[in-house]
Parts: sequence; C-alpha cells; structure tokens
Amino acid sequence: MAPLLLIAAGGTGGHMFPAQALAEVMVARGWRVKLTTDARGARYSGGFPEQVQVVELSSATFARGGILAKALVPLQIAGGVLSALVSMLRDRPAVVVGFGGYPSIPALAASLVLRLPRMIHEQNGVLGRVNQIFAPRVALVACGTWPTALPDGLQAEHTGNPVRQAVLDRAGAGYIPPGDYPMSLLVIGGSQGARILSDLVPAAIAALPDALKANLRVAHQARAEDAERVAQAYEAAGISAEVQPFFTDIPRRLSECQLVISRAGASSVADISIIGRPSILIPFAAATGDHQTANAAGLTQAEAAVTLPETTLDVPRLTAHIAAILDYPEAAARMARNALNVSRPDATTRLAALVETLARKA
Repeated sequence: MAPLLLIAAGGTGGHMFPAQALAEVMVARGWRVKLTTDARGARYSGGFPEQVQVVELSSATFARGGILAKALVPLQIAGGVLSALVSMLRDRPAVVVGFGGYPSIPALAASLVLRLPRMIHEQNGVLGRVNQIFAPRVALVACGTWPTALPDGLQAEHTGNPVRQAVLDRAGAGYIPPGDYPMSLLVIGGSQGARILSDLVPAAIAALPDALKANLRVAHQARAEDAERVAQAYEAAGISAEVQPFFTDIPRRLSECQLVISRAGASSVADISIIGRPSILIPFAAATGDHQTANAAGLTQAEAAVTLPETTLDVPRLTAHIAAILDYPEAAARMARNALNVSRPDATTRLAALVETLARKA
C-alpha cells in the first residue's frame, strides 16, 4: 500500500493553501494523503486533490468566545487528540506535517504520543503559537519566510512557502508596465483585518490625478459587510471597480495587474513574488508577534515592495505611493523583476523532499 502523509492545518487560507500545495505534489508522487482540520479549514479544502481524504477533528482556540467557551477548549482539544490517535492506530501515517493553527494540535499531539515521524512548516517570519509549542518536539522545522525568528538552539530549513498549482502556472508571467492605457490594480486583504484597506484605498485612488485615475480598473477584495460601501465609494469617484468578498481567481488577477495593494500574509507575499508584481504591503498591526511586518521584509529589502505600517497610514501617503509606482513604468518594471528574484517557486518540491527524507529515516 502507498505510504500515507497526514497533513494537519488550521482554519485560514494562510495555513491551508501551503498544505494544499504539498498535497498536490505528494498525490502526484503516488502517496496517499489525508487532511485533518476543523470546520473553518474545511471551507478551504475544495481545492485539494479529490484523492485527499478530509477529516474534521475537534479543536478550539482560546482567542475566541466567552469564559465558558474558553473553559471547554482543553476538553475539545483532548477529544480531537483521542480521535486522531484512534485514526492513526488504524491507518498509520508514514509522516505527519503540521502547518500551524489550533486545528493542527490533535494530529501533532497524537503523532508525538505514537512517536511517528513529524515536522512542521511555518509560513510566517515569526512562529505561530502552536508551532512554538511543537517546534522543539518535531524532527524538522521548515520555514516559508527567511529569516524566521526561532527559539534559541533551534535549527530550521528554509523551503519557502508552497503555493497552489494555479499560482505556479502563472509564475513569472510577463509584466506590462503602467502607461497611458487601461491598467489593473488589485487590492487583497486576506481573511483578517482588511477593514483599513476598505476605509483608505478607495479614497486614496480617488485622490489620484484625473489622467491616471481614468486608466484604472480596480479589483478590490473586501469583507462582505464592507463590500457595498466600498463599491459605492468607487462609483462616487467615477472609478471602474469590481468589489467582492472573495476572489477565486487571484492568480489570474495578479498576472494581469500593474500594482497590488495587499496585507502581508505569508501566502499573499509568496503569490506576489512568484508571479512577480510590484506591491504596496500594509502589514496587519494586530498580527501575533507582528509577523506580517516580518513577512514583508524580504520583498521590501529587495526593493520589490513598499511597506507602509498601518499605524502611520493615511490617504495622502497611500495616494503618493500609488502614484509613485504607476507614474514611473521603469521603476514598476524593476520592482516586478526584483520580486521574481527573491521568489521560491520550488518551495513545494523542497518541502516534499523533506517529507520523503523523513519517511526514509523512519
């Protein structure tokens, strides 16, 4: 029987998209793959290969809910660990890989009890809470962002962040620099903290010179509760805009745009670098350990992106940076090339090689 890879990932796209990328490669290599997650993570599982078995395990986080909900967290996690133990005894994984988030706890804890080969992948430049717990207790720590802040004495392998095949299919797509013709501007906020983009970006674009503004076509990903007012703001400013809570075709939109304005989630940064686009990155100020600022550092240091701290961001500053990129095509093209130069399109194959090495050592 083919070896089994058990992937455990939390309930956001930042955890699930790299997990999906690894699943795609391992299925293609003949492995059986099982994904364990929670109900939130299962919403992102539709893009996984159909051969992947998706299992929802009981888990919880202390970050949400009232006193009673928090009191029940240990019991919910314990139930998930017990279910994972039973499942692993019935169908023993060759390797267990955790991608972070509370829903990865049951599988990683069960693999620790059963002494199975195990590793974690950290997408951000700062270890998440769950990965901090398990990092000293796994055989390998793979990092998507470099450098990643690690506990003293802990070594890590820099693989880069795996991206979905849909992104790889457009890796290095030809960039059309901005000019006096229709241009696309993409605004993506991730699953958390996108409200400031909805508050400031439409106003910043509306304040651009008329000649520049007339050429812009905006695609803006806004939370459902903000979408109507964002669309109205663009319409009032006479700007052609498509506003949706979620775009399913981000790789295509990235490949066709002249500029990206984005949060600095690890997956977004990886997608931007692999396709190769100039970007304005606005790290989420409340991110644990300020990890989004760490995520943005690579592109910023390579002069592929401008990072604007949320705490000092206002409309005039954002307008000035948008204009500084769109008014200077040579600089924009250079930013696009610089993004490609720091990308890791082979991140998934690097991670897959670590999985297979770990399996052979078992």
